[in-house]
Amino acid sequence: MQERAARTRQAVLEAAADEFADRGYEGASFQRVGRRAETSIGALTFHFGTKTVLAEEVRTAGRARLRCCLAELASAGDPLRGLRTLIGSLARLAHEDPFVRAARRLEADRPEGVPPLAEAWLPMLRDLLDRAHGAHRLRPGVSPEDAVALLAHLTEGAMAAHGRTRDSAWDSVSVWDSVWDVVLHGLTVDLTGRPVPEEARGTADSAGRTVPEAAGGNVDPAGRTVPEAARASGGS
Repeated sequence: MQERAARTRQAVLEAAADEFADRGYEGASFQRVGRRAETSIGALTFHFGTKTVLAEEVRTAGRARLRCCLAELASAGDPLRGLRTLIGSLARLAHEDPFVRAARRLEADRPEGVPPLAEAWLPMLRDLLDRAHGAHRLRPGVSPEDAVALLAHLTEGAMAAHGRTRDSAWDSVSVWDSVWDVVLHGLTVDLTGRPVPEEARGTADSAGRTVPEAAGGNVDPAGRTVPEAARASGGS
């Protein structure tokens, strides 16, 4: 009996996440959640009581999933690669995870007294930029505070774009890489403190993955590994 009740509760939560993500708090209804979950209104109210309680449970689950994602990213070695991975992962999570989508929608609909989801990922963003600054990876004149403001807006925009549309164009790795490269070109320098030549930038792996060891091991401003030959062409 307890196992059946647990399955029903989880089915209701998943249905409610879809309902809140699609319709927001005011537009969501117990009736539609019950139909989505294929359960009765009685069972739904038994587990959650009111729409407010159900919304809070969904929001809590969304925050937990976001924190789980951040925990998996916490060991990033190179800070610029870590930034690329962080923002891309948050954007994908806002697109693919209904609980995170619902939490963002509920935050916008009922913001009073609710800590924003950004409080969960902003500290990691700041830490990565502080590390990049300490390693002299930011372009002279670019402060970590200004970079945080820019990348925080970029992150929110990427999450909003992914969360509000199922358009596959927004899910394209190449689109995200193009945006990232434009932003990082203005924020960063190479390891010698000089802007990275275009020919060197073009030879890096576009998905932010490490290229084969034979190609060399340095990292370009976009957080990608630059082949040895490309680094040499940037030369003296």
